[in-house]
Amino acid sequence: MTTGSRSRPGPGPAPVPGAVSRRGFLRIGGGAAALAALPPALTGCSGSGGGSGQVRIVGVADQQKPVDELLAAYRTSHPDARFSTSFAPTDQVQTVVRTQLAGGNAPDVHVLFPGSGSAMSMVELAKAGLLTDLGDQKWTEGIPRNFDAAYRYDGKTYLYSAGSSVIGAIYNKKVFADAGVQPPTTWAGLLDVCARLKARGVVPIALGAQTPWVTQLITYALVPNAVYAKSPGFDREMAAGRATFAGSGWADALGRYQELQRRGFFNDNPNGTTYEQQTALVAGGKAAMAVQVSAVLSAFRAAAKTPDDLGMFPFPGGDDPARLWIPAGIVVGLGVAAHAKNTAEAKEFIAFLGQQENIDRWATAVSAIPFKRGPSTAIDPVLKDFLPIIDANRAVPFMDQSWPNAEVQPAHFAAVQELLAGKTDVRGALGQMDKAYGQAS
Repeated sequence: MTTGSRSRPGPGPAPVPGAVSRRGFLRIGGGAAALAALPPALTGCSGSGGGSGQVRIVGVADQQKPVDELLAAYRTSHPDARFSTSFAPTDQVQTVVRTQLAGGNAPDVHVLFPGSGSAMSMVELAKAGLLTDLGDQKWTEGIPRNFDAAYRYDGKTYLYSAGSSVIGAIYNKKVFADAGVQPPTTWAGLLDVCARLKARGVVPIALGAQTPWVTQLITYALVPNAVYAKSPGFDREMAAGRATFAGSGWADALGRYQELQRRGFFNDNPNGTTYEQQTALVAGGKAAMAVQVSAVLSAFRAAAKTPDDLGMFPFPGGDDPARLWIPAGIVVGLGVAAHAKNTAEAKEFIAFLGQQENIDRWATAVSAIPFKRGPSTAIDPVLKDFLPIIDANRAVPFMDQSWPNAEVQPAHFAAVQELLAGKTDVRGALGQMDKAYGQAS
């Protein structure tokens, strides 16, 4: 999954290195107008001067805090190291960096999304020969085998990511307390809490669906119970052509998404509300909660008068608290471009990030759970209710991380927006996704 500040959430013939399908290029290529709208650091050539030793890093905005913190730490032991950094929303980064990668003038280190399912995902770029193998680095030995598909392609490791993020409800504890409600643990309980909040004139769930990546989060929160709790092998069935979105529990999940809207539990005009406005609604107490990825907790806290007023709980997609399933996916990370001008320096910085204390630092900065834990590893306290579910193996990767191409995720975004606008129904929305699933990269 990508988020936009994320990003926040990747078969067909193998592409020629650097090649993109016509449809993919039209969606991500951007053109001169998009390039002109971005900061020079994002659009400049990698390592100006070629092999100059200045490592250029381009990431999404969610990554700025951990990258800045860890660069400062890196410089204490590498005082002569030189870096330039640039951060922008996901849509802009994907437009520019994916085109630069294909053109051979990409940054040395760049944002990389786990698994497959987006134009900047590890699998899509690895298939195109655009990434450097990191498998000779010590930290890669600690990647759990069940995370292989997120970090590795064809036996090689291309992604650095500190660990996993969860999707749940970020909520304003003061608003909940004023309404006399507690975080619900069942779907029925959620509907009751939302009704009581609405009766007090509070928006129960803020939804910023104008920002495309936000559209997917409620679906992702509901699908684990609707699909994977009953069919853990659903992804394999889809890949084998024995299952479809429309003929599965995805229909139940989208039906519940619609129910929340039908009951008036969202803010007015979700399709006209941005992620930033969603954040402000919850942080300012005008809305009680938002279904979000834990990686953006820092943004919600920064927007709140008192950061401790915000908590997070597993969004209940079922009616048995003891059997609740949740989404938990590897967070957006970094890759090294195959044609980087400063490969050695870039890989040295990634190796530094792979030290346990730095894995912990990055994970703490984005409220993630490190992919491996050491004696001093500390987890953000607001995530404590998620850990027993993860440790009981009732967590599934973000759905897009197993999709076979970069077409399904934007089809999902558009389908949800059309559903919210009343321009389609559940069957039509999932039909769009099934059609996209069958397309080649």
